[in-house]
Amino acid sequence: MRIIGGRLKGRRLARVRGQIRPTADRVREAIFNILGPDVNDTQVLDLFAGTGALGIEALSRGARNAVFVDNHPSALQVLQQNLAQCGLIEVCRVLPLPASQALTRLAASGARFSLIFLDPPYGHGIPATLLPVLAQKNLLAPNGQIIVEHSRLEDLAAAYQNLVRHDQRRYGATLVSFYTFSHHEHPGSPEV
Repeated sequence: MRIIGGRLKGRRLARVRGQIRPTADRVREAIFNILGPDVNDTQVLDLFAGTGALGIEALSRGARNAVFVDNHPSALQVLQQNLAQCGLIEVCRVLPLPASQALTRLAASGARFSLIFLDPPYGHGIPATLLPVLAQKNLLAPNGQIIVEHSRLEDLAAAYQNLVRHDQRRYGATLVSFYTFSHHEHPGSPEV
């Protein structure tokens, strides 16, 4: 596994042994090709971070900083190793918590993110559970995006509260769904 683009292009990342499924290089490359310059100067949240590949890729391509969330001990060890090897410790924060607890803590601190990556284990219905929580907790910046990697067997709704899916791509058994705020509804916006 390696960084695909940006200033850290070609850097190899350590892998987590066992049950963690990393995002394939070709899927990660496709996601960042779709995002293009939207990555520049963003604040990133990488949920179920594993090795940190998605958040590290965003930082390599110009993201300002990133918060990584994972509570798997092996993943946390490899994540810390990858962040140190890439020289990113100063622009990162690691929350060793379950995703729901981390979201509550981040919301209480007033954090807002331009890009939120959600790449949980497949087949447990986690994206359908967490997307409404992300909408409710108001963690997404007004023009931000949530990028969800999930099994093609997991059916996600086209909308969750004020979040709407604006794109979806298939890569073998993997679907990548892109959500943003509805054009008609932005949290914190005055009602017309």
